[in-house]
Amino acid sequence: MKEVAYADVASLVGQEIGVSDWVEVTQERVNLFAEATGDHQWIHVDVERATKEIGGPIAHGYLTLSLIPMLGADILRVTGVTRGINYGCDKVRFTGMVRVGKRVRMRQKLLSAEPKSGGLQMKNECTIEIEGEERPACVAETISVIYGA
Repeated sequence: MKEVAYADVASLVGQEIGVSDWVEVTQERVNLFAEATGDHQWIHVDVERATKEIGGPIAHGYLTLSLIPMLGADILRVTGVTRGINYGCDKVRFTGMVRVGKRVRMRQKLLSAEPKSGGLQMKNECTIEIEGEERPACVAETISVIYGA
């Protein structure tokens, strides 16, 4: 994990910040996400049918996207921050399926860091990689705002 002071975040612009640890996408996680969102499509939750028809269940694309904050916590810690908010995404692409049982990790690059509403708006390129596969699961440009002490 990289640690940087709030005042020094802009010095990281244009750099790859780091890579998270691997996290397994389990059927339990997929089922819990289905419960939370109401998306019970069989390709995610019907293990028997998904195995027969498509080789096994796959994670929801939005589940993969929702892992970004957790995976990002392994990559960068900004000291001197009182709070942070998710401001949204500029671009999200789901480029590969995450099969249940696979492990994913995130590679993060800081694209920009600009003053915004008394804080610092950070735009990151987040690439969710699938272990053993060339094509990533997701590439997203995320935006957050952090506030210094």
